[in-house]
Amino acid sequence: MKINSISLIYIVSTLACVSAANAGVIADFYVGGMAGAGGQTMFADHKNTTDSSAVFGAIAGMDIPFFRIEGEYDYFKSSNLNANAALVNVYAKMPSTIIVPYIGGGVGMIFDGDYSVENAGIETEYNMKTTAAYQAMMGATLGILAIPLKFDIEGRALYAPDVVKIPGDGSSKLTPDMLQYQVRVKARWIF
Repeated sequence: MKINSISLIYIVSTLACVSAANAGVIADFYVGGMAGAGGQTMFADHKNTTDSSAVFGAIAGMDIPFFRIEGEYDYFKSSNLNANAALVNVYAKMPSTIIVPYIGGGVGMIFDGDYSVENAGIETEYNMKTTAAYQAMMGATLGILAIPLKFDIEGRALYAPDVVKIPGDGSSKLTPDMLQYQVRVKARWIF
């Protein structure tokens, strides 16, 4: 009985010391990965095409008490689109202990991608332009005590104007805008 109570005291004190070790730290630096699923809509010449899409990526950033700043790389994949994006995000967090709600926004660019269009049974592939991208996010962070790992579950909408030039008949050219919307899960390792 005495050994069990000593073991319990040791475990509780160790967990208390580990969770309190970061209490005085001003900023937590992190790296992580993400995956998500949702949809994409391309807007061009009053014709919208919608498709399901997936996103995979990597993140690195700094977490301070009320804000979070991060760099993000994304790879988008759908049946007619492959694209890369690099963004810088800023988040505002509500103070909480285990579950922390947040909202955020980001700016960056879409680059190195291709978009395919089917017309009269013929599929044509076009290279995407390097163009600006903007996003908004809303979600919640789940922190696990005594483990330097946090999970984010968020909804995200990303907008990029004029992502590709598609030649049209005569002098007209289509330059569709892209809207990506996904639910993503991020895993962040704090170091």
